[in-house]
Amino acid sequence: MTMSLFGQHRARDLDPGLRQGARKRVSVVTVLAALLSGGVAQAQSQPEGYGAQWAQRDRETINSVVAWAEDAGETNWTSADGITGLPILLKDNIETRDMPTTAGSLALIDNAPGRDAPLVARLREAGAVILGKTNLSEWANIRSSASVSGWSGVGGQTRNPHALDRNTCGSSSGSGAAVAAGLAPAAIGTETDGSIVCPAAINGIVGFKPTVGMVSRTHIVPISHSQDTAGPMTRSVEDAAIVLSVIAGSDPADPATAEADARKVDFRAALDAGSLRGTRIGVARFLTGYSAGTDRVFEANLQALRDAGAVLVEITEGPDMEAIGAAETTVLHYELKADLNAYLASTDAGQVKTRTLADVIAFNEATPREMGLFGQETFIAAEATTGLETPEYIAARETSLRLAGVEGIDRMLTQNNVVALVAPTVGPAWSIDAVNGDHYLGAASTLPAVAGYPHLTVPMGFVQGLPVGISFIGTKWDDARILSLGYAYEQATRAIRPPTFARSADDLPDLAPLLAPHVR
Repeated sequence: MTMSLFGQHRARDLDPGLRQGARKRVSVVTVLAALLSGGVAQAQSQPEGYGAQWAQRDRETINSVVAWAEDAGETNWTSADGITGLPILLKDNIETRDMPTTAGSLALIDNAPGRDAPLVARLREAGAVILGKTNLSEWANIRSSASVSGWSGVGGQTRNPHALDRNTCGSSSGSGAAVAAGLAPAAIGTETDGSIVCPAAINGIVGFKPTVGMVSRTHIVPISHSQDTAGPMTRSVEDAAIVLSVIAGSDPADPATAEADARKVDFRAALDAGSLRGTRIGVARFLTGYSAGTDRVFEANLQALRDAGAVLVEITEGPDMEAIGAAETTVLHYELKADLNAYLASTDAGQVKTRTLADVIAFNEATPREMGLFGQETFIAAEATTGLETPEYIAARETSLRLAGVEGIDRMLTQNNVVALVAPTVGPAWSIDAVNGDHYLGAASTLPAVAGYPHLTVPMGFVQGLPVGISFIGTKWDDARILSLGYAYEQATRAIRPPTFARSADDLPDLAPLLAPHVR
């Protein structure tokens, strides 16, 4: 088995004749090619051996990839090809037969069981090219509530390509940054609560969290069987639909996916640029207010929705988010212990010495690099739980699902006669702060995450030069409609733009003149 890890990654040489734009035909390099060559127009004339420089530039700028597949080879893809030849990156909690799967933790540095997750097998069978593994917030950002998103013991800190001093959000941080930077037109992220949509929005790309059960979770390092799902992160809704059409489907090893084959469709074929016309959409006002600048961009985009024919309905009161959050926390603690213990037991004991969550906690305590920035209080709380038969857990799961789902999203859709909710996804990227941790102000992710319902984020504009996204949220199994609504919005607005790799947000054109002294 060939593999390369932190500090030792390699990239295959790429055919320079194939380097063209991501929405035309791509070989794996778009924006970073321009960064190295001095302009997009020159990106087609790089010399042989460029791949190694490209990998080095990733490490020196955004640090988004922890391992490159040795046999990725050359690739040549256009969206007209479906997924054949699609270069795709995978979050490093998704198993592949040819690379280790670390979840960012040094405890799993040698975890290479030699198996493809079913979603990876589906990608390979459809002709996609697996390029490598992206960095993530360690253990999918569940170890501590005081974490530094985008950091892992294996990969270090991933940075936002729009401003290198800004955070990428978590936990699919490397997937979001890599796609935004042009390393690949698509990546797979995973989400328990916000871990696809937040990094997608903050890095200025599309992210789709499917209905829980649409995509298999087998051989993915877990947090919660109630809320975990994998999903596509791309530069367009069309590309997200292409990828989802391949990875969706039933898996006998994952009971949650029992209905997936019956529920999946050709998601790309279901896209309709006119789907907003006459469609009633609820504006979730109770999910605004965490960023004044984001709210201003959101208001402008509500008008864009109206201009595209949508009928907007104001919804000012939502469900009891405090009660949902409390129940969700209990569920995640219980399921983390049960699900992670089951995953660790499935690994090779010769490769993974930490066989339980308790072992991982002890490993972290004995490993200075793991504990140098923040603790593991969530792990400790999870370890203290007493099993999935405990009445506390059963009650919390029922409460969270009911309040977020039937009495939450479903009630709002029905009472207001709307088919979807829209809200700003999250505020702009905060500064990376290794001393104090994240400065997280709120997001729209919790309701659809806890309910297990589909959630799409699409770029909607910029706040002081930093990207922000708009969320489309629907009911269970309504994935195709949510993608179509987001596609219609995207076609009307086209708010995505490539990053500049600014050293700091202070250097962005929106901010730099304001921070400079006034000249008389």
